[in-house]
Amino acid sequence: MAKQLEEVLYTANTHTTSGRDGTGRSSDGALDVQLSPPGSGKPGTNPEQLFAVGYSACFMGAMKRAGAAHGIAVPNDVAIDASVSLGKVDGGANFALGVVLAVSLPGLSEEEKRTLVAGAHQMCPYSRAIKDNVDVRFEMV
Repeated sequence: MAKQLEEVLYTANTHTTSGRDGTGRSSDGALDVQLSPPGSGKPGTNPEQLFAVGYSACFMGAMKRAGAAHGIAVPNDVAIDASVSLGKVDGGANFALGVVLAVSLPGLSEEEKRTLVAGAHQMCPYSRAIKDNVDVRFEMV
């Protein structure tokens, strides 16, 4: 069962039309994108790209929180290359996502990297939202 929010820190409001062949924009105007199906060659982005950017940005914030909890400073040049794949499951009857986050934490030991990634995966809202529903894998680069 999903946990109810105890305190709302921020709410994003968007308006999307026509699905993968439409547009999406935020109520504050900061985001205004044309959408297109993946691999269509049409101009625009797609939900998988938007999810990849959102997840990786949120995950970086969670790594900083994990770092503070474990006394590990996250390097300023931290980077994540996110791959979000759309595919079929259940013998082709349904669609699902798969995620690979390739995390670059230069200057840290392998143990520190593992500690940050594991800690972030436990607290990142995106990780928590997709837990047990999306195959998420990590690579250290």
